[in-house]
Amino acid sequence: MKTLKFYLVFFFSFQFIGNTQCVTIEESQRINFSHNEFIFVGFPEIYEYRRVLFLPFFMTYILVLAGNSLLIYVIRIMESLHSPMYILICGLAAVDIMVATVIIPNMLLSFLFDWNDISLAGCLTQMFFTHFLSSVESTILLAMALDRYVAICFPLHYTLILNSAMFVRLSLFTVIRSGSVMFVLVALAGSLSFCGSNVINHCYCDHMALVSLACGNTDKNTAMGLAVIVCFVGIDICVIIFSYMKILNVVLRAAAGEDRWKAFHTCGTHLIVIMCFYLIGTVTFLSRNLNIQIPTDINTFLGVMYIVLPASVNPIIYGVRTKEIRNRILQMFNTRVNKVLTVQVATVEM
Repeated sequence: MKTLKFYLVFFFSFQFIGNTQCVTIEESQRINFSHNEFIFVGFPEIYEYRRVLFLPFFMTYILVLAGNSLLIYVIRIMESLHSPMYILICGLAAVDIMVATVIIPNMLLSFLFDWNDISLAGCLTQMFFTHFLSSVESTILLAMALDRYVAICFPLHYTLILNSAMFVRLSLFTVIRSGSVMFVLVALAGSLSFCGSNVINHCYCDHMALVSLACGNTDKNTAMGLAVIVCFVGIDICVIIFSYMKILNVVLRAAAGEDRWKAFHTCGTHLIVIMCFYLIGTVTFLSRNLNIQIPTDINTFLGVMYIVLPASVNPIIYGVRTKEIRNRILQMFNTRVNKVLTVQVATVEM
């Protein structure tokens, strides 16, 4: 009887150990497995109407390309606009075109043809350029605010401070700061394993949208995301607001009547656009970092607007509303209209 009990205990122990080993092997395989392909589902609640979304985003993309390209062209052909401020506006327009091109064409193909998949390498590449270009835009906005601050508060020293050497240093600072920070951000994301879902709840490869799919520890990624907010939003926006406050203080003391209101309106408009850029970007970054519950469709919309809105309105705010650029654009169109009318009149006379 004792022998029988011994064999039964031995048998069940062996079965338990065997099952435990099988479970351990399965868990190990699951942890070691990592997706290399991902699927974008940006607007799940209105997914069946995704083809309707094609037209507004397509028209917005055309507006971004046309407005910013016209701005670059006008600044390039007018020698009187080859000053630091307008060169910065030209750089801002170029960045707006590039960052919109990184995400919108893929979105349009997704809406129209259901091309929603992307490789991990492609996702990380898109992530790097999206966040890199956005951080470059932040640095350009910072430089534009400082340019106006020096021009208005220290006009006699403007040419000494903002010269070609300063532009070279600014360019190096922009590339090094944005490139190094975003490289670390993307490298940390690329080191993760994605053994669960491969569905990205976004229209492009946003950092935390991808990191949220990881099955390992993501504390470093969360900390890096917060560091990006501090580095670009926390520092840049404080310097920008300080610069505009100083500008307003000087202008309001010197100007009177209509000129004072015009200065206040111009600075206020610039600050509103800048604040929208930083506010929307901060919300999209922090909503996932701090587990703020925002509906997927709204979060996706904010993430897209963070890219599209500044690229759409910057040509108007910094271009059309600038007197020199506006006059040049009107002159170009008037010349074109006069040529067309001249040709039509000549044809009728013949």
